[in-house]
Amino acid sequence: MVVEKFERAIADFFGSPFAVAVDSCTHGIELCLRYMDAGSMACPKRTYLSIPMLAHKLGIGLYFIDYIWSKYYRVWDDIIDAAVLWEPKSYITNTFMCLSFQYQKHLSLGRGGMILCQTHQQYIDLKKMSYDGRLPNIPWREQDIDTMGYHYYMTPETAQLGLDKLPEAIKTPPRIWTVEDWPDLTKMKIWQKKY
Repeated sequence: MVVEKFERAIADFFGSPFAVAVDSCTHGIELCLRYMDAGSMACPKRTYLSIPMLAHKLGIGLYFIDYIWSKYYRVWDDIIDAAVLWEPKSYITNTFMCLSFQYQKHLSLGRGGMILCQTHQQYIDLKKMSYDGRLPNIPWREQDIDTMGYHYYMTPETAQLGLDKLPEAIKTPPRIWTVEDWPDLTKMKIWQKKY
């Protein structure tokens, strides 16, 4: 199927054993935090605002850090926000690296993301979590669902667009993002309330 083909192509580019397609990088990070049962998360002061909002959504602790990051940063142990990373063979072994294909990113699909992971079991577990608790390509009524799912899957149309655009993205040098591309989130009213 096309989604699995796109997952394999992205895994091969980044050098990871497996990749799970999702509908956004933020949802990918959320799935990883749920999967690892994280009780808290760290977040640089300068990043996209949906990332610290995950702490409120999940009911976990949030710690802002004054961190000058480049290409990626860790939100919890081995969970990495790699939304702006575009570099071949850059997967960090034994981590969950979450990529973005949002319209401003190097591989611009309008929406979408990917979780790079190490093991086949992680792939299966996260795939089921992203896909309403079920495995793809098997009618759900024929499955005995054993996993809570979150409806965060990538559509086949988005995956096909990714496959179509991937060769050009591989040939083109990526934009170099800096932390200055994001404001200091801790100065916003939402973070000065109770968080």
